[in-house]
Amino acid sequence: MLITTANDFPGHQITEVLGEVFGLTIRSRNLGSQIGAGLKSIVGGELKGMTKNLAESRNIAMSRMVEEAEAKGGNAIVAMRFDTSDMGGNWTEICAYGTAVKITG
Repeated sequence: MLITTANDFPGHQITEVLGEVFGLTIRSRNLGSQIGAGLKSIVGGELKGMTKNLAESRNIAMSRMVEEAEAKGGNAIVAMRFDTSDMGGNWTEICAYGTAVKITG
């Protein structure tokens, strides 16, 4: 599956637009990460546990988006984006979305 944030693929032709696809995951922060984040906020530095959690969440969201594109018969996704939002203070929603297309070339 080819994925781009652009609206086209240079060297390829979009032959069919199949529509919007997305993948979602909602993750909760664990108590250990919250305590570690609280301590790091005092002294500064990267919140490695939260960084790892966000990277894993983005990969899950992208995989679900790709599955939806494949189910529609697509072989590429254009205009791919991520969106995140906090829900309930301890939950974070991560959404990967784009437009499923068929390309040749």
